[in-house]
Formats: sequence, C-alpha cells, structure tokens
Amino acid sequence: MEKIEIELPALTATIQFGELLGKAALQGDILCLGGDLGSGKTTLTQAIARGIPIEEGYFVGSPSFAILHEYPGRLPLYHMDFYRLRDGEDVLGIGLDDYFFMDGLTVIEWGERAEDILPEQRMDITLIRNEEHSRTAFCKYPASLWGRRMASVLNTFTAMK
Repeated sequence: MEKIEIELPALTATIQFGELLGKAALQGDILCLGGDLGSGKTTLTQAIARGIPIEEGYFVGSPSFAILHEYPGRLPLYHMDFYRLRDGEDVLGIGLDDYFFMDGLTVIEWGERAEDILPEQRMDITLIRNEEHSRTAFCKYPASLWGRRMASVLNTFTAMK
C-alpha cells in the first residue's frame, strides 16, 4: 500500500485535486472518503464529478439521507454516504455492495463504517480540516491500482500551484 499526504491550502486546491482524481478514474474504481463532519468529503466528490465529467444538468449533493445517488457520465458515478448506517451488515442488507463491482466509479463517504466488507482494491482518502478552507488529504491505495495514475495526478496538481 502506498501512503501519501497532500496539502490542500485552499478550496480551489481541493477542487483541483478532485477534478484530477475524476479525470484519472477508471471503470470499477472505489474511493472511500473519511474525515469529520465538515471536512470536505462532499465538496471533493463534487469536484471528482466535474473531472469525470458527469452529464450536464445534475447537481451532486450529499446523499446522507438517500444513502445513494447515481449520476451518468463518462463513467457512471455512484455516490454513497454510510453515515446513517451502522456497519457492513447494513450495507449488505440494502444491497449497496453490488455497486462495488459495477462499471462506474463508486465514491463512499464514511466508508470506514463498513470497512470489513469493502474491497481491498480501493483508495482511502481521509480529509483533515486545518483551517477554514485548508485541508490535508491522507491517501492510501494499492500501488498496482493507483500508483501510476496518482503520480500523474500529483505531477499535474503540483504544476497547477
């Protein structure tokens, strides 16, 4: 597993990073976003959706109450929020695990609540709020899956600064 730390000093940096992740995403990828309430998980997902891109006319909002939102695009985006679920049993009980093996990009907020059932072939991103708009993203991923793509994302992200 590769582990990297990325400084996101402003909202624009979070958006740029998310868009680059969306552009780099491939069919079947899973991104799990962790962090406290207000750390920027939904904002990052919105930026990922712009990078895919999803079709015009769709607004990416928090699926906290719906648990799942689907958006069409270059890759279908399956945006889940496990905040209201207790554990992996809840995820299995409502069949959300089927999405882990579909043809789109699955982005899961609060994925740590069901870590025991999540595929190992995923990227975990934990967002830590430093200041009002400043975040640190801690990313963990299999090098075989995301290594080259993350190198490209980071090179482009660094060049944007």
